[in-house]
Amino acid sequence: MKRFITILLLFVAFQISAQTDAENLKKIYSNSLTNGMSYQWLDHLSNQIGGRLSGSLNAEKAVQYTKEEFEKLGLDKVWLQPVMVPRWVRGAPEFAYIETSPGVTTNVNICALGGSVATPNGGVKAKIIEVKTYKDLEALGVEKIRGKIVFINRPMQADLINTFEAYGGCSVERYAGAAEAAKYGAVGTIVRSLNLRLDDYPHTGSMGYGDLPLSQRIPSAAISTNDAELLSGMLALNKNLNFFFSQNCKQLPDVQSYNVIGEITGSEFPNEIIVVGGHLDSWDLGDGSHDDGAGVVQSMDVLRLLKESGIRPKRTIRAVLFMNEENGLRGGRKYAEVAKQKNENHVFALESDSGGFTPRGFSFQCNEAMLAKIQGWRSLFKPYLIHYFEEGYSGADISPLKDDTIVLAGLRPDSQRYFDHHHASNDTFEHVNKRELELGAASMTALIYLIDKYGTQTISNTEELRD
Repeated sequence: MKRFITILLLFVAFQISAQTDAENLKKIYSNSLTNGMSYQWLDHLSNQIGGRLSGSLNAEKAVQYTKEEFEKLGLDKVWLQPVMVPRWVRGAPEFAYIETSPGVTTNVNICALGGSVATPNGGVKAKIIEVKTYKDLEALGVEKIRGKIVFINRPMQADLINTFEAYGGCSVERYAGAAEAAKYGAVGTIVRSLNLRLDDYPHTGSMGYGDLPLSQRIPSAAISTNDAELLSGMLALNKNLNFFFSQNCKQLPDVQSYNVIGEITGSEFPNEIIVVGGHLDSWDLGDGSHDDGAGVVQSMDVLRLLKESGIRPKRTIRAVLFMNEENGLRGGRKYAEVAKQKNENHVFALESDSGGFTPRGFSFQCNEAMLAKIQGWRSLFKPYLIHYFEEGYSGADISPLKDDTIVLAGLRPDSQRYFDHHHASNDTFEHVNKRELELGAASMTALIYLIDKYGTQTISNTEELRD
């Protein structure tokens, strides 16, 4: 009888708790959709500040703006965390053309890859050789590559539903292509933009040279998908084409910047920290609205929505706007380093860095028991069409926090249109839908609310009854 009463009481308590949770989630979504701030904040970041490449004046303007907005929310604590970041500048616009015969040229759309060296004064003109991947270079050898420009034409795999998987399969060409081609005597690399759509926008992104000496580094640029198709077609007809490109980028000394941090201190377990964040920096071609202005303003709105909904967290909720995710991850590494130095107890971290599109759910890095616990909340999210709760990647900036205890998560919006804009000049405010952005902010807040309420510890039903 005692066991039956205990089970009955637990069941009743669960029902009451579930009802309260449903009411609180409804309040969170309602506040976000009718009284949200994420879209207004993004408007300012995108249209009043613009692209925020780390080390730039715009990046520092974004630091000051978001700090001031945090302070307006009446949080328990707001501060800047210093971090040294790289400063790469693009310089004058890039220029490129295909030359079929002397004086007969076709202009194409390119952009320097982040971290690339400049071309020599006057640009580079040479024969061009096409490969599908830099691994093809070994079979060609030095004799066929020396003195040429290498064109790496690897399309993203279109039949993969997870577009981030398609991106991951190709991003190695962008990052390592120039360093590998230089080993065979190439004078430059042109890399197909990482974009599933055929258009005229070249997409930048980070690249690196590894341990290659400065004197051996060659310039590298991305070419739009339309022009990659054009160049490949022209090479099929004429292997003796010349390609010309000029870029004026430069790597300057590191400068000091900041992670921007705001928090609500926990009422019961202030030493248990829950992080939500996105990266404040962006590439310089567009204004960084999807990548990652959306994640920044959604993370800011998590704190505001908790306060607006009358929810007093038991644990400390900390929003972190990381600097320098795009070309260095210095902000994420610095945050984790300081957290370790202070012996802070981070129990959960959620990142939004997949655009401001319609949220579908979350991916988690945690043990099976914790994943099962989270999946038990699916019914609470069903009214908002949030259905994806699966094991998977969380995010770059929170990854340095990973240890044996913390649970990491990433917001998973619909990704089918994301790479149309990713790292390109059309990553701009008008391509973000207000309602989709606000749904993402509400979904993040709802998950944070549940994690805070129920914690990240898991126990079996038997243990629960024994207690």
